[in-house]
Amino acid sequence: MKTEIDQIKKNIESFYIKTHQDVEKFRIEFIGKKKGIIPFLLKKLKYLSIENRKIYGQILNDLKVQVNKKIQSFDFKKKSSYYTHQCKKSFDTTIPGKYSEIGSLHPLSILKNRMIDIFSNIGYSYVDGFEIEDDWHNFTALNIPFDHPSRDMHDTFFLCENKNVLMRTHTSSVQIRYMKQNKPPLKILSIGKVYRNETISSRSNFMFHQAEGFYIDKKVSFSDLKKTIHYMIDSILGNIKIRFRPSYFPFTEPSAEIDIFYNNEWLEIMGCGMIDPEVLNNVHINSEMYSGFAFGIGLERLALIIYNIKDLRIYFDNDIRFLSQFRSELY
Repeated sequence: MKTEIDQIKKNIESFYIKTHQDVEKFRIEFIGKKKGIIPFLLKKLKYLSIENRKIYGQILNDLKVQVNKKIQSFDFKKKSSYYTHQCKKSFDTTIPGKYSEIGSLHPLSILKNRMIDIFSNIGYSYVDGFEIEDDWHNFTALNIPFDHPSRDMHDTFFLCENKNVLMRTHTSSVQIRYMKQNKPPLKILSIGKVYRNETISSRSNFMFHQAEGFYIDKKVSFSDLKKTIHYMIDSILGNIKIRFRPSYFPFTEPSAEIDIFYNNEWLEIMGCGMIDPEVLNNVHINSEMYSGFAFGIGLERLALIIYNIKDLRIYFDNDIRFLSQFRSELY
């Protein structure tokens, strides 16, 4: 039987298949139920010893698998060839391409990308955060305890009865999470959606995009903060008058509001300040060794100035007439 099996192996490998008729002839010759050589030899196994039965039985079964693979391989090649032929018939690859009008970036996405580029030029890294936060990262770690009056300015949407899970009210929670996991020096920018329970109008919404940046290192000063703010506003709005006005934020001390002189009046656009030492202590950064500043700015109001838009609600109306105006900003 060994001689017969060796000859079958050679015949299987040398059998040339070109047509479906060849496939059928190949199948009948080797695995056909009535005339197939492999089924015939399998019937002869009963005349062999138990040990040889196991050996040659395994070899014959492997040959059946080999035959089926060769048949399947031919079918796959034929199908592949057929589909390729059909594609060539239906599509002429030599025809010149046609111009297809592409979409455009949303004005807020354009501004976000510009902010990232502006700050990456001075060594800031971009970090994303969570829109769903807990009380500690959103409030308590930022020097806003449960009974603090400033929480009234951050009225938001709570996601469970104990009010520990909420939609973040500012991107400052990213600052806390990043400072917990990394050591100074730190230069970070984060941009994302924030949520507050505000009346929807031409100048406010319950959801808006905020960009927050912070810098922590040894001997960081308010002068460094002012230089950074001037650099950002000059890069976005060009040469425009800026003023720093004393203000209050629980997580910075001293704090300031930033106004720009726009349309013959002073317009508030952002807040900033030196990070309160208590905030640094909350994330286990030595406030005696390190200092830092932080700033936050809303993208919607900034985009109103850049694009001379009168109503920020149009950002979210999905009006193609409005969005198509920004196509050129892609290039």
